[in-house]
Amino acid sequence: MTTPAAAATAATAPPEANAHANQFALLRQRRFAPFFWTQFAGAANDNLFKFAFTVMVTYQLQLSWMPPAMAGLAIGALFILPFLLFSATAGQLTDKFDKTKMIRFVKNLEIAIMLIAAWGFVRADAVVLLGCVFLMGLHSTLFGPVKFAYLPQVLDARELTGGNGMVEMGTFVAILLGQVAGGLLVALPQVGHATVAVACVLLALVGRGVAQAIPRAPATDPGLVINWNPFSETWRNLKLAHGNIVVFRSLLGISWMWFFGAVFLSQFPSFAKEVLHGDEQVASLLLVVFSVGIGAGSLLCETLSRRQVEIGLVPLGAIGMSVFAIDLYFASRALPPSAGMGLGAFMGQAAHWRVMADLALLSLFAGLYSVPMYALIQLRSQPTHRARIIAANNILNALFMIGSSVIAGALLGAGFTIPQIFLFTGIANALVAFYIFMLVPEYLLRFIAWMLSHFVYRFEIKGDEHIPTEGAAVLVCNHVSFIDAILLMAASPRPIRFIMDHRIFKVPVLGWLFKLAKAIPIAPQKEDPAAYEAAFARALGVLREGDLLAIFPEGAITRDGQLQPFKGGVMKIIESARAEGIEPPVIPMALTNLWGSYFSRIELRGGENVAMAKPFRRGFFSRVGLNVGHAVPPVEVRPEALQQRVSGLLAA
Repeated sequence: MTTPAAAATAATAPPEANAHANQFALLRQRRFAPFFWTQFAGAANDNLFKFAFTVMVTYQLQLSWMPPAMAGLAIGALFILPFLLFSATAGQLTDKFDKTKMIRFVKNLEIAIMLIAAWGFVRADAVVLLGCVFLMGLHSTLFGPVKFAYLPQVLDARELTGGNGMVEMGTFVAILLGQVAGGLLVALPQVGHATVAVACVLLALVGRGVAQAIPRAPATDPGLVINWNPFSETWRNLKLAHGNIVVFRSLLGISWMWFFGAVFLSQFPSFAKEVLHGDEQVASLLLVVFSVGIGAGSLLCETLSRRQVEIGLVPLGAIGMSVFAIDLYFASRALPPSAGMGLGAFMGQAAHWRVMADLALLSLFAGLYSVPMYALIQLRSQPTHRARIIAANNILNALFMIGSSVIAGALLGAGFTIPQIFLFTGIANALVAFYIFMLVPEYLLRFIAWMLSHFVYRFEIKGDEHIPTEGAAVLVCNHVSFIDAILLMAASPRPIRFIMDHRIFKVPVLGWLFKLAKAIPIAPQKEDPAAYEAAFARALGVLREGDLLAIFPEGAITRDGQLQPFKGGVMKIIESARAEGIEPPVIPMALTNLWGSYFSRIELRGGENVAMAKPFRRGFFSRVGLNVGHAVPPVEVRPEALQQRVSGLLAA
């Protein structure tokens, strides 16, 4: 059965999907490149316009009703207000209409807004420009759901992480370039305002021109009836997002990242002046370092995730964010006072390099944190209302960013220094991350699997494209060690439910992990008939929900390194599923070179083969592998035939 997501993907991204070696190759493909440059031009224009206007109000205009100290706050609040008011409507429009048409409509709107803004810049009319700030916020509100709902429609699951990384990197580079250009252009003597006006209109025209080349992306819910009440629809969107608890908590995780980032970005000017004793160029340098770090972390995600949606990177990102935010406090609390330094003098002091390193690394880890979360939301959200889920995310992002401003202001008012606020944020990030990972243990489990497959073993996977990206399936694999299940987790972007021998749950640490993974304990039928039947009932429930189920048909970990005869449990599962009209394919797998590792039963103690007897038995980075075979239709499943397929994969 073809899902709407699969149909849309097939319509927009046929032969060139999977044709690239890395994420940069997407820039040569029509399904991605025009979209990338369209959003790049939009982000650059947003920030060129806002920053030029901020500089103009702060340094050039004398407005009694908007003092310079309030300018940044007023402009930021006006820009974010439409996200709260209209995100829900924007999500509906994106689900209902062709996304390419929506993009072109938004770019037409940007041209109109920039023409009004150009008139405001030429006349130095702050009221007109404030109105345009609100309208550009509306433009970004409409574009947000399209931006993230378009990608899963034209990229397959193995490209989502790389595509999101490119977009995230492009967005922060565009923000940086836009702000630098806005600050430089508006400061030009006599012609500054007119130059900004021309630049804004030209960038809008360029974005609209590139958008014309974006291929069609059909509507995912064309029959949707629009609810124009933003308040009731906002509440409905949040309830809709809450329907998938993993997705909803991922939305909260992303919103927390925006809270975290907003604290640092909002404090850069004061941090540069009051703590680092630098001038405006030093404040700009902080922004450059932060943006480059985010971009680098975003691009690293594809390499570190083996081109799959790897949410195991999220805890890694959270750890790095906290470690380097806390170290930033220690790096900046004892800097000697001095007169305002220029860029050269600032860079000449060794103590400042530690500050730069902390900023670069905390932002790099923020990139590792956010990109997999965005990809997970795109992958796990139902295609028919994916844009509305993303709209709910934008609403939460706006609320969290407002909250960050309020809390940071309250801490400053209570006498906290800026380094102390960074320390508070780093500690709070650790607590929030721990709370999220306990609520959604899949993040923690995938992190452990990622660490194991990168730092304990050199884990090579062949044929992972045979693991279905959607729908129910049964994975069958040889059983070599106590960590087989963890390695299978590392190979699949989707969560897997395992049927495992009940005795493994008594192993310290591993037992806790498998309980966290909701593995299904099974006991021999003769030993505990009730537990035996309960395990198969739960296994059927996994397939009924359209998830992946894994079974080790040998029934126990091998004691001699050889493949043992497959038992009939897999047939019982398949027959029960088919009786309910479920036809799950069976995916044969073979773990290779694990025999002889610390977690295999290779050691002989008291005449019995045992595992985990000699720590670091093969050291770190020993090579192990997983070979995945073609799916077997359920009508062809036989234990003996499956055993032969797994045996063939072992020899591959």
